[in-house]
Amino acid sequence: MIEFLDLRAVTMTMRDELVEAATRVIDSGWFIGGKELDGFEREFAQFCGTSYCIGVGNGLDALSLTLRAWKELGKLSDGDEVIVPANTYIASILAISACNLTPILVEPSPTTFNITAEGVAAAITPKTRALLPVHLYGQLADMPEIMTLARQHGLLVLEDAAQSQGAEMGGKLAGNWGDAAGFSFYPGKNLGALGDAGAITTNDETLAKTLAALRNYGSHEKYKNDFKGVNSRLDEIQAAFLRVKLRHLPAHTTRRREIARQYLSGIDNPAVTLPAWGNESRHVFHLFVLQTPNRKALQQHLQERGVKTLIHYPIAPHHQGAYTELGSLKLPITERMHDQVLSLPMSPTQTDEETQQVVAAVNGFKA
Repeated sequence: MIEFLDLRAVTMTMRDELVEAATRVIDSGWFIGGKELDGFEREFAQFCGTSYCIGVGNGLDALSLTLRAWKELGKLSDGDEVIVPANTYIASILAISACNLTPILVEPSPTTFNITAEGVAAAITPKTRALLPVHLYGQLADMPEIMTLARQHGLLVLEDAAQSQGAEMGGKLAGNWGDAAGFSFYPGKNLGALGDAGAITTNDETLAKTLAALRNYGSHEKYKNDFKGVNSRLDEIQAAFLRVKLRHLPAHTTRRREIARQYLSGIDNPAVTLPAWGNESRHVFHLFVLQTPNRKALQQHLQERGVKTLIHYPIAPHHQGAYTELGSLKLPITERMHDQVLSLPMSPTQTDEETQQVVAAVNGFKA
């Protein structure tokens, strides 16, 4: 069986380094807010090209705390509209509503899965205060055009970079385009911890300081609380693991792109639509997602041939029970995507032989 993502195999390639990192933390006797966190924040900021990185508990907190910080700084207010892709994972929208802001769902490009500046422009109203572009599946949205539009309208930009660690456009990486960016280091991400973890990157010193307090009970100094904060701290052992895995990320990204090229050049079944990619560095292939109106049959066909697949994501956010107030929206592109997307195996430890088996299995499907 070809696994969708063999996390054990990926982890074993770094096992000795991870054990050494864990041992270092255990022997230090310091488990929260220490040298490992400082080291990771410095190294990840340098990797992204930003001035600051603030480690937090998970990717959802990275988004919601940034929006909360902008409210504390007077840049956002209750009810303000935040434009977000309609086809994103629900966490992007949860972060907006959790801060008592209003999510405005915009249809994505049917080829890249990402929102476009044109789509965003059509959704801007006098109540719009921020944009939340999502670099879905590992491909950067068209950030030069989106940033130009944002600056024309005086809008804040928060990148949801949860799936795009290392994606680049014009020499600038994900996390360094907007006013801030939220990252997830969930274990299955391209840069994944061995548990939940997240981070925010920014070049805004005031925002960074506010976030550092908000994640720590609203406190810069112990027992002095400037904000009604939360407990969302990236702990020392996960920071140590992430420092190890960050060193391997460029090589893993290269391998993901190699696998994607084999899929794109080898799969020629007219029953499926392949993702758009111009061999540019803007895509890091967190997921390789094709589309087919025959998804159930294709998934069963691949399973029978020893190929595991997943669906990202089966239910559109505006059709979720959590968002009944959005249920009347008509979003045909988004709805079709959620009915048709299927993710093929994608792992930095996946072999060429396994990749060609997947190609053959997809090509052997009869709609």
